[in-house]
Amino acid sequence: MNIVTIDAGTTNTRSSLWVDGQLRAQAQAEVGVRNTAIDGNNAALKSAVHSTVESALSQAGLGKDKLDLMLASGMITSNVGLSELPHLPAPAGLQELAQGMKSIVMSEVFPQPVWFIPGVRNSVDKIGLHNVEAMDMMRGEETEAMALVARLELTGPAMIILPGSHTKLVSLDSAQRIVGCATSIAGELLQAITQNTLLKKSLDGEFASELHPEMLLAGAAAAQRTGLARACFSVRILDMFTESQHNEKASYLLGAVLSGDLLALKNSSAIRMRPDTAIVISGKPILRQALALLIGENGFFYGKQIIVSDAEQDNLAGFGAISIAASRGLIPQAAIH
Repeated sequence: MNIVTIDAGTTNTRSSLWVDGQLRAQAQAEVGVRNTAIDGNNAALKSAVHSTVESALSQAGLGKDKLDLMLASGMITSNVGLSELPHLPAPAGLQELAQGMKSIVMSEVFPQPVWFIPGVRNSVDKIGLHNVEAMDMMRGEETEAMALVARLELTGPAMIILPGSHTKLVSLDSAQRIVGCATSIAGELLQAITQNTLLKKSLDGEFASELHPEMLLAGAAAAQRTGLARACFSVRILDMFTESQHNEKASYLLGAVLSGDLLALKNSSAIRMRPDTAIVISGKPILRQALALLIGENGFFYGKQIIVSDAEQDNLAGFGAISIAASRGLIPQAAIH
């Protein structure tokens, strides 16, 4: 069975070709829903989807007529995507996501219909200052979460941490349904502070390439004690008055920024966190290492900690989309590997 999965985010669109459950080809374009917001139309996104699907098929030597199924997840279902789908209210797991899928024909994009996977939102009504912190939503991370549930064979309640431009904390109940999520802009903050503030000179505009645990923990403690803004300026002080090397200073800043995610994990009303909840940490190696160390050192968590390997988190969006489609009956279970 030949399946194309499309993962469109804010800045990138990726199409992956799966042949009998195995990844065969991929193509990516630096176009996302941000282009729709800037241009005022989704022409660029349509073109990116079309070209990346064509490229993936071409790499495998397959024609359009050999394509059996197209699946799409991520910001592509937002109001600046290709086809807006309302968020599913939590709790929502594999079955709810499968039933929420919608098939739409977009002949200007591709001849075959595309099955879109909806996002998930927290179940909070009449948003105001009294409950705004409890509200959150996701598009794309729900599909990645279902992939991790399947690959890691998760049982019991869990908290999945998906760091990137935004950190997404995804709370699962004992039935592996998403019951809530909380989002921070930690990745964007780290990039902005590193490359667009006074600290650019102190850090040469570069992130840490190797983690320095002592400095990571010191940066997190400083942000918890005197605030993020003051902890950030301490990087300049370290640069001017100590012999701290680049990875030490960058690790200090990383700890300061990630300390906010730690506070969210501990205190956010948008997610459910218990001492025995398993914590699943995904993301780039240095972020996985940093988050695992910060969570372990803070002493508020006593459950199982699962560090996701590179292989386990490879192509999460595509694998998750296929798992959801199989639950809908669009794909034989035997096609999932």
